[in-house]
Amino acid sequence: MTVIVGLVHRGRVHLGGDSAGSSGSQLTIRRDPKVFTNGPYVLGFTSSFRMGQLLHHAFEPPHPEGDLDRFMATRFINAVRTCLKDGGWARKDSEQEQAGVFLVGINGRLFEIHGDYQVGEPVEGYAAVGSGDDLALGALHATAKLGLKPRERLTAALRAADHHSTYVSAPYAYVKTPRPA
Repeated sequence: MTVIVGLVHRGRVHLGGDSAGSSGSQLTIRRDPKVFTNGPYVLGFTSSFRMGQLLHHAFEPPHPEGDLDRFMATRFINAVRTCLKDGGWARKDSEQEQAGVFLVGINGRLFEIHGDYQVGEPVEGYAAVGSGDDLALGALHATAKLGLKPRERLTAALRAADHHSTYVSAPYAYVKTPRPA
């Protein structure tokens, strides 16, 4: 139903997302954004608009401190789990919690959060999630050495997914983390 793209450039995380909401063969262009800021974080979601609404409006992310890898895998994820449970969205299957997929940018680092709450960080400095992720990843790889500005690369990735996937559609939205101190 979507594509969310992210990249790290000069200590900032940039995210872009499409506006498609789909169910089967039905496509709706949504006004509510799939990429947004929440405190010092930028987030972009796929999977469920309800999950995204909770992350955008109900989630109170803890302030990052200490070892960022450890923080993201523990305090950050625990706060996400609590928010999604309290909002009635988290699911349990065979006694294992399941959520959705989203990207998070903080302190110049880009993380992928997967449905089992694992936290991943791509070594390439870019990532894509959603039904158009493979198409967008190809565009991000192909533009890596072209000297394009971050928004130009994100737009190229979004357009590639939009052109080749029936589940991705403009208009596109963009967010970025603040400049490093």
